[in-house]
Amino acid sequence: MQWVLVLHGLCTLTVVVSFLCGQWPIFEGTFVERFHYFLTFGAYDYLLRFVGKIFGSRGRNCVLGVEQFCCERPNPILQVFYLAIIGGTFLIVAKTSFQYIPGYYVSEFHKYFSFAAVCIGLLLFVLTSFSDPGTITSKNVAKYISAYPYDNLIFEERECTTCKITRPARAKHCKICDKCVARFDHHCGWMNNCIGEKNTRYFMAFLFWHFLLCLYGAAILGFILAGQLRERKIIYILTVYYGVENKFTALFPHVVQYFLGSYNTQILVAVFLAIVSLLLAGFFGYHLHLCLSNMTTNETFKWQDYISWKQKVNESKASGEALKKTLNAMSGESRAPQSKWRAFFKKSPLQKEEPVVVNNVYDQGAIRNLYEIFVPLSERQSFFHSKAA
Repeated sequence: MQWVLVLHGLCTLTVVVSFLCGQWPIFEGTFVERFHYFLTFGAYDYLLRFVGKIFGSRGRNCVLGVEQFCCERPNPILQVFYLAIIGGTFLIVAKTSFQYIPGYYVSEFHKYFSFAAVCIGLLLFVLTSFSDPGTITSKNVAKYISAYPYDNLIFEERECTTCKITRPARAKHCKICDKCVARFDHHCGWMNNCIGEKNTRYFMAFLFWHFLLCLYGAAILGFILAGQLRERKIIYILTVYYGVENKFTALFPHVVQYFLGSYNTQILVAVFLAIVSLLLAGFFGYHLHLCLSNMTTNETFKWQDYISWKQKVNESKASGEALKKTLNAMSGESRAPQSKWRAFFKKSPLQKEEPVVVNNVYDQGAIRNLYEIFVPLSERQSFFHSKAA
């Protein structure tokens, strides 16, 4: 039974890390990256092939219709899944662990505080899910254009072909929500809503609070198990009655075996919460970095595309210069003889590319950037008095 629980925990850890972190550079070329591809693309591709062979084109079209509903239209599937996770986890903890509260290390206060913490998490979830992300309409588009100037690098003045209005800088039309969103970051399926100018603050609070909530839950379960170990005098029994040496290396396997046999549910939940807290910490840290530099997820992709394009342009220019020099040399143009050693160490024209840097004109410093997150431009008095540029 103990080995089944350990295997279950390892499998859960592998699936969660591969699914959420498989694209990270640290996992490039590893099993985690390949398993991530299988979970996100490969398994679905095999499913389509299988359904197509068994049920024909109708079955395949039915699966594609379900995919369109789940991925290309607003739907509450992940919202319900989130509620099931947080509600189910709290109920499991309450049913299996509240009986040990108060304990040696945990006071009765934590029964009520844990419930209040979950309620705060649900409140932040509701705020993020149902608040306006910063919808751009014909009535406020002129003010948004004035508030967010074009940098003429990744944002140029152009019309949204769907909304038929001029798209302000930093905005994007979300094909799922079917609306233009100011300072668009991304569409979050867990919230069934876009993350934009007006609700980024709620999204960040949601991530930070749930990181603390998971860490708190894992720590409390750990203190409960430590209290049971103390109250039941397990160390004393192992050393006095079973003759186990009173050393960490000798006691550790026996203590683990005892926990897995008596508190397997608490251990599984604690491990699950610890893993999720680490993932949330990484996700929150990434978005905090974006907020401090006044950049969005959408803009990072745009800058990647721009830098890639610019590098190709520079490579083309360098290649043209190298080709021109080669043709001039072949045409017999006279020039002073060059030392072989100098020619050997001379850099190739292809290496003379000018560096491509990110020139984020919206970065005003960490303090002002954070202030823009907590007090969006559209909620300031100056926004309502601004005029179109």
